Amino acid sequence: MSIRNKANNRKKVKNKPKILVILGPTSSGKTTMGVKLALAFNGEIISADSRQVYRGMDIGTGKDLGEYKVGKKLVKYHLIDVADPKEQFDVAHYQCLARRAIDDILQRKKLPIIVGGSGLYLQALVDNYNLTHIKPNLTVRTKLEKLSVSQLFNRLEKIKPNFAARLNNSDRNNPRRLARYLEIAQGGGTINLKQESPYDFLILGLTWPNQVLRERSIQRLLVRLEKEGLIFEVHHLHQQGISWERLESFGLEYRFVAQHLLGQLSYNELVEKLGIALYHFAKKQLTWFKRWERQGQKIKWVKKLEVAKRTVQQWL
Repeated sequence: MSIRNKANNRKKVKNKPKILVILGPTSSGKTTMGVKLALAFNGEIISADSRQVYRGMDIGTGKDLGEYKVGKKLVKYHLIDVADPKEQFDVAHYQCLARRAIDDILQRKKLPIIVGGSGLYLQALVDNYNLTHIKPNLTVRTKLEKLSVSQLFNRLEKIKPNFAARLNNSDRNNPRRLARYLEIAQGGGTINLKQESPYDFLILGLTWPNQVLRERSIQRLLVRLEKEGLIFEVHHLHQQGISWERLESFGLEYRFVAQHLLGQLSYNELVEKLGIALYHFAKKQLTWFKRWERQGQKIKWVKKLEVAKRTVQQWL
């Protein structure tokens, strides 16, 4: 690339609205850092979590809404509690709502801060995927929903192998979401086309050594189970009309607690199996982010708030 072209590219990026992204695996402290940076740089948070969009799923998804209030100051957040657990919510819907939230925040002269660990949602937004909105085809949907999760995923893998490879654990095990992706793909829609973004992103990544990450995951799980009422939350969701099958489709906490409530797992088995699953999920999230880096995405990995603040200050 010539010196002139490089200068033009820098000027082009400089003129784009700035958006901060904070990503990392589960239990890495993303929300805490996001709130502190929002207070420091007049920002508002947009959640990038495929399960925090659902109302009533607070403890299992780690919404930690209390963290958004620091003293008398309240950091505004978006894309939390925007869907009913009975509803279908996919990456195209997320992308649409996230763009709307970004524009709203920018119009009020504040800094949008995307915080989350759902790799597909983050990448669809940052890489500006062209997610064609194909209207639901109930005939096709009915046929697809008769298939097992593995059958749905295998079909998607054949039609859209690159897209299928990027799905996280929650997406891979969600029959409704897989059916919707197949619906789009079979209908001629595009679900994975990177385009130039109208925004300038700075991406900060949080990570910890494996052992620390494992300990944080277990500690957080025990707090949710023994102090915050995770088991009651899942029981209450079922009482509100959410089927056991639907609850299990949300994965991790909801799958294992549902199995415990159905008598398939003892409490000790629940803690052991869910603890292992959470750790493996965190490693899968890190694998996604590392693959994104290999694809060319720049991620600045940080551990300390002071480093994050300096990085953001220089970028702004």
